[in-house]
Amino acid sequence: MNLEILSYGFMQRGLLTGIVVSITCSMIGLFLVLKRYSLFGDALSHVAFGGIALGFFLNIYPIWTAFAVSVSTALGITKLRKSTKISGDAAIAVLLSSGFAMGVLLISASHGFTIDLFSFLFGSILLTNMQDTLLIVAVSCGVIVTLITIRKPLIHFTFDEEQAKVHGIPVEKLNYLFVALAAVTVIATMRLVGILLISALIVLPNITSIMMGRGFKKTMLISISLSVSAVIAGITISYYFNLAPSGTIVMLMVAMFVVTLIAKHAGMFSKTINEHNLSATN
Repeated sequence: MNLEILSYGFMQRGLLTGIVVSITCSMIGLFLVLKRYSLFGDALSHVAFGGIALGFFLNIYPIWTAFAVSVSTALGITKLRKSTKISGDAAIAVLLSSGFAMGVLLISASHGFTIDLFSFLFGSILLTNMQDTLLIVAVSCGVIVTLITIRKPLIHFTFDEEQAKVHGIPVEKLNYLFVALAAVTVIATMRLVGILLISALIVLPNITSIMMGRGFKKTMLISISLSVSAVIAGITISYYFNLAPSGTIVMLMVAMFVVTLIAKHAGMFSKTINEHNLSATN
């Protein structure tokens, strides 16, 4: 990377924000993927869209309204799912439809789309101001520290809720805390890739690392490495080639996934051929 680009304040803010957010998404995203809640981040992003629209409608800093709406909705839908036995897929569908519908209504009531709203939809990491940067970094660091602190009970909770209850882990409270952290992570990620591409940042690095067949700790470290690499490379490429950073970052992650998938299948094919040749020889 040409160090000249680091002399620009917007690049410094963009890279700092991107790195911190990518680490946060990889960490919480692994738990979401393992719990088969891969689309939960996408659903929360649509709720965040409604929160952003509410902020513009009320003339309030939209990040704050997005935080309030996303966290309260995530906790509410979790409570609803527990009390009425609604399936995870159905709960996600409710989040998707209600969040987006609320956003559309509020946008129409506030006279349509604005440039600022588009930046939340599609990402504008290189346009983040100091206020956004400090808020995103602070929130992301808070999520990371919380995840590290509760990592052991969270791992038990992720793989087997019933077994976690047997070990005395307060599963219900942990579930509420987890969805709140996921909602906060989605808000922190909006400036990087936009509301429409958030799920890619949460899911792609993790399913790529899971395919490598390592243990939990190594899988998380690989996911973080892939995510940070894609963010740094994506921001740098977008700067030099005048491309959208969000789309560039996601496409790099897609490329990593495809290469890993091809390598995995090629390795399995080679192993099968070797086993066949060995059995034929014997």
